[in-house]
This record gives sequence, structure tokens and C-alpha cells, in this order.
Amino acid sequence: MSTETTDTELVGDETAANLARAALFAALLGAFAYVAFPYPLSPAPVTLQVLGVFLAGLFCGPVWGAAACGLYLLAGALGAPVFALGTAGLGVLLGPTAGYLWSYPLGAAVIGGLAYGRSAVEPGRVGLVRLVVALVAGIVVIYTSGTLGLMVTQQLGPVEAFLTGAAAFLPAEALKAAAAVGIVRSDALVTE
Repeated sequence: MSTETTDTELVGDETAANLARAALFAALLGAFAYVAFPYPLSPAPVTLQVLGVFLAGLFCGPVWGAAACGLYLLAGALGAPVFALGTAGLGVLLGPTAGYLWSYPLGAAVIGGLAYGRSAVEPGRVGLVRLVVALVAGIVVIYTSGTLGLMVTQQLGPVEAFLTGAAAFLPAEALKAAAAVGIVRSDALVTE
């Protein structure tokens, strides 16, 4: 009687690496949510979460960056305290910050798609102009959705929702975009 064992690969190495990377960026988004403070000009707090969305799109690409943000939302919906200021649950996904949160997967997909197009280049190899365009497009996606979310959940008019939900945050988003570019560029210097 002979027993022979063979290895069976359930998923390929590339898929496993992408899943691990998506889980890492979902956790990073959760950690960035703890760097938050109330903002008197808006019902939404200032957090580092959008920086996490930028990095997920840039380091994971459009599909896996969106998956990372989706995993983050799922964890929060299931009760993990990963939303701003350690909140969790479906109520957060229906509250004043809902528009921002729901936009994260799309924002990461847009950033990754515009940064890489159809090419598979390393994040540090993407041109500066392309990086900036991708990040600006991501900001537009996130803050358009956030503004619409405030209009629905807070019954604000379009101008008031834009002023309190987008315009008030743009200086901080410019700093986060600059940080994302710096992180991507520093990664290229380290790997050379």
C-alpha cells in the first residue's frame, strides 16, 4: 500500500500576495481612522483615511486597491472599530460620513487605474504628472460622494454641502496627496 502526497495549490502566489497586500492596506485604513479630530467647519472629522485610499490605489492597483477598501468597509460594518474615532457598525455607513466611506473603493480604483492604465509598472516608476492627476481624480470622486452623502444625511443644500463637505477639506487633501507622492517616490529610491 503506497500513499503518495502531492501539493495542491489553491491560489497562485500572485493572488496570495495581492490578498495579503489588500488586507494590509485595509488594516492601514483602519489605523489611519484613529488619527482623527472633529472639524468645526464640517460634520465629518479630519482623518488620514483618504491617505490610506491613495496608497491602496497606488500600491495595490485598481482592482486590489478597491478590494482593500471594500474589505475595510466590511470589517467596519461587521463591528470592527475601524471607522473615524474608533466607531463601527452599519449606522456609520448610513450617517454623515457615509458618502465618503462608500466612495473609498471607487476612489482607489480610479487612482490605480489612472496611475497605471493598462501597464503593470511599479508605483515609484509612475510619472509625477500621472500620479498627481490620479490623486486629484481620487479626491474628486471621494469629495463628490461625500458632498452628496451630506446632502442626503444632513439635508444640506448643494452649496452648503460642498462648502462643509469638500471645500473645507481641500487644503488637508493637498497635503495628503503630497505625502502619497513622497511615499511612492521614496519606495522607488529604497528598492533601487
